Amino acid sequence: MYSQEKIDTALKVYHQCRSVSTTIRVLGYPTRRALYTWIANEGSVKSERKPLKLVNTAEHPQNPPVEVKKDAIHRCFELGESIKSVSEDIGYTRASIYSWRRKYLHGGITALMNDKNIKPGTLTESAPPTASTPDLAPLQAQIRDMQMEIDILKETMNVLKKDPGIDQTALKNREKAVMIDALKSKYSLPDLLKRLGLSKSSYYCQEAIKKKPDKYSDIRNRILPLFHENKQRYGYRRIYGLLKREECTISEKVVRQIMREEGLIVICKRRRKYHSYQGEISPAVPNKIERDFHADKPNQKWLTDITEFALPAGKVYLSVLVDCFDGLLPGWTISTPPDFVLVNTMLDQAISHLPQGDRPLIHSDRGWHYRWPGWIERMEKAGLERSMSKKGCSPDNAACEDLFGRLKNEMFYCQDWTGVKISEFIDILNNYLLWYNTKRIKTSLGNMSPWEYRQSLGMVA
Repeated sequence: MYSQEKIDTALKVYHQCRSVSTTIRVLGYPTRRALYTWIANEGSVKSERKPLKLVNTAEHPQNPPVEVKKDAIHRCFELGESIKSVSEDIGYTRASIYSWRRKYLHGGITALMNDKNIKPGTLTESAPPTASTPDLAPLQAQIRDMQMEIDILKETMNVLKKDPGIDQTALKNREKAVMIDALKSKYSLPDLLKRLGLSKSSYYCQEAIKKKPDKYSDIRNRILPLFHENKQRYGYRRIYGLLKREECTISEKVVRQIMREEGLIVICKRRRKYHSYQGEISPAVPNKIERDFHADKPNQKWLTDITEFALPAGKVYLSVLVDCFDGLLPGWTISTPPDFVLVNTMLDQAISHLPQGDRPLIHSDRGWHYRWPGWIERMEKAGLERSMSKKGCSPDNAACEDLFGRLKNEMFYCQDWTGVKISEFIDILNNYLLWYNTKRIKTSLGNMSPWEYRQSLGMVA
């Protein structure tokens, strides 16, 4: 296929550049297999390739320059050349090429440098750079900038609890000052100020602010015991209401900020709801409440429902009545089986305490307890009017559902009930419901409990 003249020319070019790829690229011929065959037939493959495997020679050092490694990586993993052919071309094993690529992906160009022990921040001044020695000063500065950026990102997540994707330059000056204080022992102040886009005067202004005495120290010392006295159940709105009752003039936003700084967080957790629907036992009654949970006076509208508490020791059920006037609980019963006795006993107790002439409308869901003959007979005997939600529509009894949500978030969830007996839990639940009626403040009642609110209106002694 090729004349002897072309074969001789190809071998001559190969002996000059000692590169199969370069020879083919310069001449435009032959194929790699053909060129390797010519070299083998010439009997020079052994003499030509053996020096390439010698260690610590000027022509073929054991650890080649960075340019050789970069070129091999570029040819194999970007241009798509065969790793075997590139390995034979440059005289280094395929394992070496794979090793160079791993180092490059992990540490960049610095990982390919000849100095094995080179690390960021440890580059020292040595002999002046020559034609064969790269100038390391720009590389050192680049490594330092990259390390600073990584450290700032870590402080953004660890100290400020920010999302890693946030723009650091958009942070508040106070937050930037906090990050600078955390890193100024490692980096110079001018570099940190420049990287975060903060002026020197603004930084020292924030430092002076931090040294000033806390003007909210008295408020802070009062918020902490209030939060713990109420068993970590009050968020910033109710803590603000308690402070307002003590005639403490302070912004609600300041209370929220102090509680966030002190880590005073109300932990909430949601679980599945107990369902008592077991089919159509008796005809349902219309929904007369129609989600209007406002009442002009006590004992006008009552809501009722049942909720479940799953303990390690067993399950406990609560049946409760809620007065729409102020949220007072006219009655409740607690039991382990969710039977008809649970709701009938509650209703009997509530009816026995009704003032003369009061006949509240009682709204419930379509659970079997409220369609059982015993419940219906008690309602008719007391002259009380019934109302029921639509099937599977919890918003129709939203005010009662809200009570259960607050109750479980404040008293039940995020508590370890291991080892607590059912009788002990019933006492705890009873105490909470008493506290709910008499002590727990409601912002809608002017930061008073339902019982205190009725006292203020002269309805109870």
